[in-house]
Amino acid sequence: MRTWGPLTAVCLGTFMLLLDVTVVVVALPDIARGLHASLSDLQWVIDGYVLALAALLLGAGAAADVLGRRRVHVAGVVVFAAASLWCGLAAGPGMLVAARAVQGVGAAAMLATTLPLLGSAYQGRQRSAALGVWGAVSGSAAAVGPVLGGLLTEGPGWRWIFFVNLPVSVAAVWLTLKVVPETRGPRGTRIDWAGTVAFAGFAGGTTYAVVRAGSDGWTSPVTTGSFALAALALVAFVLAERRVAHPLLDLALLRKPAFVGVMLGALAFNGAAFGVVPYLSIWTQTLLDMSPVRGGLTLLPMTGASVVVAILTGKLLHGVPARLTIGGGLLLIGSGGFCQAVLDAGTHWTVLVPGLVLVGIGVGLVAPALAGAALAAVPPERAGMASGAVNTVRQLGFALGVAAFGTVLTSRMRDTLNHDAAHTLASGGAGALRGAVSEHALRAAFASGLDAASVAAGVTGMIAGALVLMLVRTPRAEASAARTPAETVTAPRG
Repeated sequence: MRTWGPLTAVCLGTFMLLLDVTVVVVALPDIARGLHASLSDLQWVIDGYVLALAALLLGAGAAADVLGRRRVHVAGVVVFAAASLWCGLAAGPGMLVAARAVQGVGAAAMLATTLPLLGSAYQGRQRSAALGVWGAVSGSAAAVGPVLGGLLTEGPGWRWIFFVNLPVSVAAVWLTLKVVPETRGPRGTRIDWAGTVAFAGFAGGTTYAVVRAGSDGWTSPVTTGSFALAALALVAFVLAERRVAHPLLDLALLRKPAFVGVMLGALAFNGAAFGVVPYLSIWTQTLLDMSPVRGGLTLLPMTGASVVVAILTGKLLHGVPARLTIGGGLLLIGSGGFCQAVLDAGTHWTVLVPGLVLVGIGVGLVAPALAGAALAAVPPERAGMASGAVNTVRQLGFALGVAAFGTVLTSRMRDTLNHDAAHTLASGGAGALRGAVSEHALRAAFASGLDAASVAAGVTGMIAGALVLMLVRTPRAEASAARTPAETVTAPRG
């Protein structure tokens, strides 16, 4: 217990928080029917969680350095568990979205402290082994999420995708308090409250604007006003980071083309790879009449390929420049998006398999390389900050991808359906439209919307891949130096 107890405790929390990014995807049609949720409600069920996680991740890491990493981690698990119970008991979409946002707050505290806790508990070869296990658990959570979500949704009901977190949380809290030592950052570290609030305002305002653009239009007062507020928050964040002694992000890092390239690649990665997945799930269940389990299993070509390639990448591509693995992986993700734009009213989901496999291969190449590339692009004393920034922009990219591709989806649907019908169809309400609109028209509209969203994801992946190849020029010797992911656990902003 003393040897592997800390790893078990940390991995329990990590698996839960990453599982909740994807587990809800296949439950969206059932949530829409059970809570009478609109398309924007469903988008916020996903984005509320991911956005809170992304917006508070850097701030939670700084708070943990001051207050104690184990203490913040346990507090995060407790908040996550309480919010999971709230999610399961939600009586309406607004309550569910609010509970998901609180879940994200707890998840940020958990994720920000996982690597520092492992770094304090293990040294040498044990640390390398622990980080390897933690990485495998992190990768498996995304793969297991859709299948587990389908099983729970089809079995006891969608609310159990949240209730199942409660016993796991109790075990994680007990084990953490029992076997994980307490650690803190260097003395004199302070929490950058102004930067945390400003970045949260920028991320939230931008995502809200993109979601509202899908229903109100890009030039509506609400959309433009949200973008304006997000821009002001970004200015405030820059000013705050220039003045504080311990910033969340050292703006001098943005003068390094390699670091900027990695951040752009990380931002585009999760959005291009996974931003269309929620709408594919709605399509398979409401138009193709699949069960939640079968809908989750349709994603196995992508998740399976990503796991296999990630394992092989570590063994066969050691020493290959990160710009090639990340840039090439993003180009594959973009190609996979284009390959998925082949749907029409009569096609079956199997036509998506080649594109899903390409995306999975790209994910397997990019995901393991991002953290190492960020570390190679910054001085060693900024390793923790770089690692936190990569995780933050990855989650923010997913939130923006879900919002943006949903807007593209409904915009294309409105070529053949009116505004209300398009949003009803996109939110899983095909059954309510049958009779007023022919089955062929519904399938054709959703297929054309998915094609447009897949093309948008493909363009995003291609542009990001090209930028990474141009900007990330870290010399081979530096990239393969003895800088390992373990360095992220000892830095102030781990």
